[in-house]
Amino acid sequence: MSNTTPEKMQKYAILIVEQLQQAGFTTYFAGGSVRDALLGKDPVDYDIATGATPEQVMAIFPKSINVGKSFGVSRVPIHNTWFEVATFRTDSAYHNGRHPTSVTYSTPEEDAQRRDFTVNAIFFDPISKKIHDYVNGRQDIENKIIRCVGNPIERFEEDHLRMLRAVRFTSVLSFTMEKETADAIRATAASILKISPERIRDELTRILVESPKSGDAIILLDNVKLLEQILPEIKAMQGQKQPPQFHPEGDVFEHTVLMLNLMTKKDKLLAFSVLLHDVGKPGTAIVAPDRIRFNGHASLGAKLSKEILKRLKFSNQDQEDISTCVGGHMRYMEVKNMKQSTLRRLVGATTYPTEVELHRLDCLGSHGGLENYEHVKAFEEKIKNEPILPKPWINGHDIINLGITKGHKIGKIHKQAYEAQLNGDFQSKEDLYAWLKEQYLPTRAK
Repeated sequence: MSNTTPEKMQKYAILIVEQLQQAGFTTYFAGGSVRDALLGKDPVDYDIATGATPEQVMAIFPKSINVGKSFGVSRVPIHNTWFEVATFRTDSAYHNGRHPTSVTYSTPEEDAQRRDFTVNAIFFDPISKKIHDYVNGRQDIENKIIRCVGNPIERFEEDHLRMLRAVRFTSVLSFTMEKETADAIRATAASILKISPERIRDELTRILVESPKSGDAIILLDNVKLLEQILPEIKAMQGQKQPPQFHPEGDVFEHTVLMLNLMTKKDKLLAFSVLLHDVGKPGTAIVAPDRIRFNGHASLGAKLSKEILKRLKFSNQDQEDISTCVGGHMRYMEVKNMKQSTLRRLVGATTYPTEVELHRLDCLGSHGGLENYEHVKAFEEKIKNEPILPKPWINGHDIINLGITKGHKIGKIHKQAYEAQLNGDFQSKEDLYAWLKEQYLPTRAK
């Protein structure tokens, strides 16, 4: 879709329906737009279902493109906004857990029976304003239930990704999953690994970012046996005890779920940083004389995070950013003891906004103390009108003018001078350079 306003998008979608109906073809809105409208939400896009074949759609809209001709799917442009128009169909047997081997054009009633969930199988005629519901989807919306259309085992065997979609719709809509649908996922959960990692990644991302309670979504993934399939490292956090004086909330899994539920800022980097921040704890847990300890869990967590994210085909940048947040999340315990130069580098990091929010959630999801968070935020406020990492006052030429010629020593002195500048030890370049002269010119004279 383009940047078209919701009002214009609806207007254009209705125009497509109107033209197809005028040509004699039964045509309705279908799927998510109908569901969202019944929930009182503004649809984000419009899928259109019609009795017209792709060839007939193209005859009416010559600029349309057949993107799935074998499945009866066309893309129709109206004022630079594209809409998906699908011919009513029934599907034959699925050959790869994702796509049918062939389709047969059919009626709206038959088309509804091939769809995934009842809440997504309702049609709406925007011209007559009439709802066409052949699967009791409207009742399931009213009762806030996610239920497969027909036999749930068959629906999930047709398209394994529907298992994750069931979790997403249940979590994002704050609905309840119907028992037979949940049981069917448990029975076929291992099939999810036949789906490409990219599709699993995209569904998992939407679950974490779009769910009002992302932690509850992880619990649902576990309840239907999908968590152990796609994220066994998260499953392994269950039962891993923590010292109660720091973690009165429970084990590592319970702590992570609580943090996810506390998220108000929803983005991919934060969600996965929270999910993975303590993934290294089970592998580092030791029972010391004083308490349970997890020495090195952050560095192991960073390593495991990269492995998990690589397995799910995340971009190299996402792998780097999330593993950086995971690997550095314990640093915030020491912010009160950090030199100003170290704090500046902490606040100046590209991942800082995610890291500091991860730390806040880590505290709220455990002992509740926010002293370190408040300290670093106060420092951020203090330097808000300054460059966080200003240009160095002293350069290589300045150091050479001191008579220093060895390259490694020049680098060492340059780093020393910049640290002193960041720490605020000197008020100007002249003061800093005068100090360097005192340090190194006498040595040269000797």
